[in-house]
Amino acid sequence: MLSIYGQPQKLCSGLSRREMLTVGALGIGGLALPDLLRAEAKAGLGKSRKAVIMIYLCGAPPHQDMFDLKMDAPAEIRGEFQPIETSVPGIQICEHMPRLAKIMDKLVPIRTMVGSPNGNHDSFICYTGRSFDRQPPGGWPSLGSTLSKLQGSTTPGIPPFVGLSPRAGHPPYGSPGHPGFLGPAHTAFRPNGEGQADLTLGGITVDRLGDRKHLLSGFDRLRREVDSSGKLDGLDAFTQQALGILTTSKLAEALDVSKEDPKIRERYGKGFPQNYGDGAPRNQEHFLIARRLVEAGARCVTLNFGRWDFHSQNFSEFKNTHGPQFDQGMAALVQDLHERGLDQDVSVVAWGEFGRTPVINKDAGRDHWPQVGCALLAGGGMKMGQVIGTTDRLGGEPTSRPVHFGEVLATLYQRLGIDASKTTVRDLAGRPQYLVDGHQPMAELG
Repeated sequence: MLSIYGQPQKLCSGLSRREMLTVGALGIGGLALPDLLRAEAKAGLGKSRKAVIMIYLCGAPPHQDMFDLKMDAPAEIRGEFQPIETSVPGIQICEHMPRLAKIMDKLVPIRTMVGSPNGNHDSFICYTGRSFDRQPPGGWPSLGSTLSKLQGSTTPGIPPFVGLSPRAGHPPYGSPGHPGFLGPAHTAFRPNGEGQADLTLGGITVDRLGDRKHLLSGFDRLRREVDSSGKLDGLDAFTQQALGILTTSKLAEALDVSKEDPKIRERYGKGFPQNYGDGAPRNQEHFLIARRLVEAGARCVTLNFGRWDFHSQNFSEFKNTHGPQFDQGMAALVQDLHERGLDQDVSVVAWGEFGRTPVINKDAGRDHWPQVGCALLAGGGMKMGQVIGTTDRLGGEPTSRPVHFGEVLATLYQRLGIDASKTTVRDLAGRPQYLVDGHQPMAELG
């Protein structure tokens, strides 16, 4: 928390207690923000302005009802949805995603995602490209944490790694990606989670996503009080930088969608900010906030969307809620990035931890299927307008070009200017660890 003590008692430094700022943990495991900034500086602050947005579709979406419809399969496998043509001849997707169909020239569906170690729900493989097995002490770090370590912030006042979703009933559904052995200095900043209540000005807690005018007026008073003393110059440079993060309007501006053109907000839609069961919100405004954050300078933004674990009512759940809402938010994000000239710099991936069973169960649902799943890529200067991979007539096994999660992570690192086959980060024992397990960037994406 950020505290201003009420009584002007002098400290040995000559500063009064009212002038001394205590910058607290910001929900990152007890590490003070100045210490976090010191750690990032020692790691070396990069200069690249490239970024990645990762959308975790909690619980694993039904691949054969989205991008790989099997119209020649038996009824118990085929399902009730029809395919529609897209803007790219030869590529068809589900009828309930018409917006994505119109911009297929800006997208790449992958129909053959493999590598999920089992049928257990967890976002870990999406964020790391690895399974839980054979982890070093502290665990493997996520993409966002690795970028924080390797490249640091691009813009003062904007954290390098931001996770938008709040905590969920099933913890992995609310995870933004963990720092692993890189430690709490590279944890995601979570404005929608515990970070909301971490600013206290004069004993009054301010919601970062609440009344921006009240928040900024409080910051302005704080800045005037500190600057007028003339003693701020003597404080540690990292404490000044920490103060800058908490008092600048940059982060507040990026999170404040009320500043956006109403027509752009309408394009994204609002969705539902409440968690869906034990999953994440179906909040389409998170797609917009993600764009605003990378535009402001964030390296990596993760957002978690919905709860796709449709063991029952797969088709009604998809067509009435998740499918159209994802279609609107994802299509708006991709179009927005292109219109703003960010499509060459910002990579986007949307995926879940595995696929769904070919056979529809007695409750009109599909169960867990780690053998094959799907992903959707956009931006990053990648070669768009193609589909990668084919599955058998039942949608149960890859028949050509299986794609491992690690290959996608290696590709994202490449688009960010990092060679994952050569770059290492040191674990808690000081051993260098490669960013992915020997996987290479996908040649199909250029």
